[in-house]
Amino acid sequence: MILIVDDNQSNLYSLKKLLESKDFQVDTADSGEEALMKALKNDYALIILDVQMPDMDGFEVAETLAGYSKTKEVPIVFLSAVNTEKRFITRGYASGGKDYVTKPVDPEILMLKVKTFYNLQEQNIAMKKTQQSLELEVKGRRESQVTMKSQIDHFHLMLESLPQIAFTLNENGIVDFVNGKWYDYSDSEKNFPETHPDDDNIQEEFERCRKKGKSLDLEIRIKNRETGDFRYHLLRVTPVYEENAIKNWVGTFTDIDDQKKVEKEKDEFLSIASHELKTPLTSIKAYVQLLERKLKLDKESAEAGFLTKVQDQIEKLNTLITDLLDVSKIENGKLKITKKPVNLENVISNAIDTIVQTHESRVKIKRDGIKPDILIPLDAIRIEQVLINFLTNAIKYSPQNNQVIVTTFVDEEEQEVRVSVTDFGIGIPDFKQEAVFNKFYRVEESSLQFQGMGIGLFICSEIIKQHHGNIGVSSKVDEGSTFYFTLPLN
Repeated sequence: MILIVDDNQSNLYSLKKLLESKDFQVDTADSGEEALMKALKNDYALIILDVQMPDMDGFEVAETLAGYSKTKEVPIVFLSAVNTEKRFITRGYASGGKDYVTKPVDPEILMLKVKTFYNLQEQNIAMKKTQQSLELEVKGRRESQVTMKSQIDHFHLMLESLPQIAFTLNENGIVDFVNGKWYDYSDSEKNFPETHPDDDNIQEEFERCRKKGKSLDLEIRIKNRETGDFRYHLLRVTPVYEENAIKNWVGTFTDIDDQKKVEKEKDEFLSIASHELKTPLTSIKAYVQLLERKLKLDKESAEAGFLTKVQDQIEKLNTLITDLLDVSKIENGKLKITKKPVNLENVISNAIDTIVQTHESRVKIKRDGIKPDILIPLDAIRIEQVLINFLTNAIKYSPQNNQVIVTTFVDEEEQEVRVSVTDFGIGIPDFKQEAVFNKFYRVEESSLQFQGMGIGLFICSEIIKQHHGNIGVSSKVDEGSTFYFTLPLN
């Protein structure tokens, strides 16, 4: 808005109409006192001020306006019919004026000056607003930085108080903080602790998980710098997300060496017991087969039925012993995985045929999804073992249903194939689904109704882990479960 100050009403009227014809908003004042009151109350982009006014002339008004912070930056253009001498013009500039226009006013010259000063003032106001916004933003960012630093310091203090080795990494996977216990196992915060020659490389395993945006869980032996001993630790590195993007990573090494020693003693006992049981069981199986041939019993007779049941129980016992031996091999790092390019569809078909033959016609296995007729580096025997375990459990835990669905899906983007087995049985509660792959874990609701030691899925998870794949389950109680695993295509 533009303020015109003149004690002559005809001048006010003509100037107002001229400016309004050019789409300017205009306000008027017929005295210096009124001009001051309006200038302090309203915001003006330009003031056109007549010099010759009674009581308070234009120079006095300009000097007064220059003394207020609100109005000192408003440009003033003086109008005068008589004071065109140099000394009057000089006083006009000294009192805060930006330009001088003599009467009678040339409309074109006046409009040219009005537009120039008006635009300059508008730009000046806009720049000030921008500056104020920037200052507020800078202030806000500084406050945020102070708050963030306080939170980070508090977080680091918490990590320092942990009994575990704790560290953080930035979004690129570079270590940027470690607590004091880190230096018991590493001489530099930039280097991960030295691992046992037979164990996985921490950096390589983390990079594999980082590229997929997944957390890392790894049991590994790291070297104590003071004693030189390699102690078992559970390494966990978890991503921290901010607006669907990974901001950083938080990791811990938890010492589980004492626990592993206890487990090792238990596993050694299981290994010895399994080997000792295997020999007499093989002999029993052979003698039962000889007995069956020798007696030549009628298949419909009760005695033949008894022998069949004995053989079934021997097979169950043999399976349990084999599983115990596999657990022992896993714990001792001796579970051998021999990979070679294999057609995955053939492996799946063999597993389904085995289940169909051993369970006769009681169950129908439906094949779904695209059949992956491709060669994948894997251990065919071990992958078939996983599939047979999934299928056996699907039948076992859905006694009221007779359908199982095997589905395959190839994810070209992730470069992996996913195989899932779906049943319509008793299901698993949400809070127990993660634990089903733990060693010797059994869901309480099914432990009394269904036999088993709870090691089959543990073995499956280790087999898939050694293939650098993922294993998991999704389930709803009384609706069924879907167990799945993934394998990298390359």
